[in-house]
Amino acid sequence: MGTLVCLHAHPDDECISTGGTIARAAAEGHRVVLVVATNGDHGEVPSELAPGESLVERRRRETLASAETLGIHRVEWLGYEDSGMTGWAQNANSGAFMNADVDDAAKRLASILSEEHADVLTCYDWHGGYGHPDHVMVHKVGHRAAQLVGRVKLYEATMNRDRMRALISMAREMGMIPEGEDDFDPDGPADDGNPMGSTEQDITLGVDVQKYAPLKRKAMGCHASQLSDSGFFLAMDEERFTMAFGHEWFIDPLVGGPVSDGWLFS
Repeated sequence: MGTLVCLHAHPDDECISTGGTIARAAAEGHRVVLVVATNGDHGEVPSELAPGESLVERRRRETLASAETLGIHRVEWLGYEDSGMTGWAQNANSGAFMNADVDDAAKRLASILSEEHADVLTCYDWHGGYGHPDHVMVHKVGHRAAQLVGRVKLYEATMNRDRMRALISMAREMGMIPEGEDDFDPDGPADDGNPMGSTEQDITLGVDVQKYAPLKRKAMGCHASQLSDSGFFLAMDEERFTMAFGHEWFIDPLVGGPVSDGWLFS
């Protein structure tokens, strides 16, 4: 058995792009380590925070609950501040992840990789899927850490833009998209001006995680403070949720595409 380390930008990111992969790896007997770069302090602030409870504390507890659901063995926090979206005031904060020294952050991640004798590391694609500054940094830090360690296999988690386009078209035809939320276009400009994710010509692996979709869904629900981001997906019935999230997508930067079925530990 091997060890999978997943680097993610914020609490709850572990679910969307790698939740099924994590659950599958754990179920197959692999060790799974989650490394979260930021504390998620610029997420949605729920109204029901307990007296004296901070958003950071809440999101850490939610992440630990998600980790337990997915079978994650260890959770580590790099402790950077959430940079917010491009152009937000907090972009200028010295503690924001987007302003971190890439080598410093990579050395911290590399230390975890070495300690765990990691076989596989996941980060994000070249623009973090949609251009969020913290996601772009995950790409940079993941690549640099892999260089420092030397022996770990690196995969970039991405979104399949072609699949998204097809699913959105189907959802429109079935009347599944709420009124006023029908303007999402995966081919339109995301936060950095580029389209969302990657095309199937650039993706290396499509990982079948349909069996683990219920665990992925349960883990997403653990992040209750951020349900405005995931509520639409959690409202799907089981069949539609599995259709939308039953595969996860990875780029091997040494191989590229086109996409084929595969597994990170093959």
